Amino acid sequence: MIDLAKVEAQAPGLVSLAKTAAVSLSKQGLSGSRAAVYLVIDRSYSMRGYYADGSVQHLAEQALGLSVNLDDDGVVPLLMFDSRPYPVVGVHLGDYQGVVAEQHALFGGEPTMGGTQYQPAMAAVVEHYRNSGATDPALVIFQTDGVPQDARATADYLARVSKLPVFWSFLGFGRDKVPFLQRLDDLSGRAVDNASYCHAGPAPRQLRDSVVYDGLTREFATWLPAARALGVL
Repeated sequence: MIDLAKVEAQAPGLVSLAKTAAVSLSKQGLSGSRAAVYLVIDRSYSMRGYYADGSVQHLAEQALGLSVNLDDDGVVPLLMFDSRPYPVVGVHLGDYQGVVAEQHALFGGEPTMGGTQYQPAMAAVVEHYRNSGATDPALVIFQTDGVPQDARATADYLARVSKLPVFWSFLGFGRDKVPFLQRLDDLSGRAVDNASYCHAGPAPRQLRDSVVYDGLTREFATWLPAARALGVL
């Protein structure tokens, strides 16, 4: 159960998000569930506007608001990617403000924003999760605004890791939906359906937090019992 006293003490600005996330989890029958929440953020050049307007920072805060309901360490592993994955850093409950801008600048800022390849970033998350010693499943929020240059490798990898206790909640930014993400959501040949897709539209910062949380957790709720039944969990 969410420890609001801890959130209020360490991150009072996240109390509303934590409460909103708790409502979404309750609606999905996930109250009391445990998971390690990861956040993967697209750092391709087309994303520059979303870094500038605070949408990406707000997503990091939304991830923390979800994590405090599912995990107890107050840390969300964050991985940025473009043509390659960048080192994983921890977004901490007590030190989250400005973390996206800091990491973005550390990696070179806008001049170094590259292309879009999902699979290396997904593999980096799996490696981090396996090395973390976590016993709870991982809920990976994977944000992007476009089709990857490694579409086939991504689809093949998603099928290959469907036997792992890792769920991929893809979140799209942008005016248009990303058909490739819908393809991943419906992908055949997996041990269990280990992915979902929701779209946040062209102004993600303005979308209600409850809508985002519902979209991120709805299929995670159906994956958990299916994964247990197949021995994935």
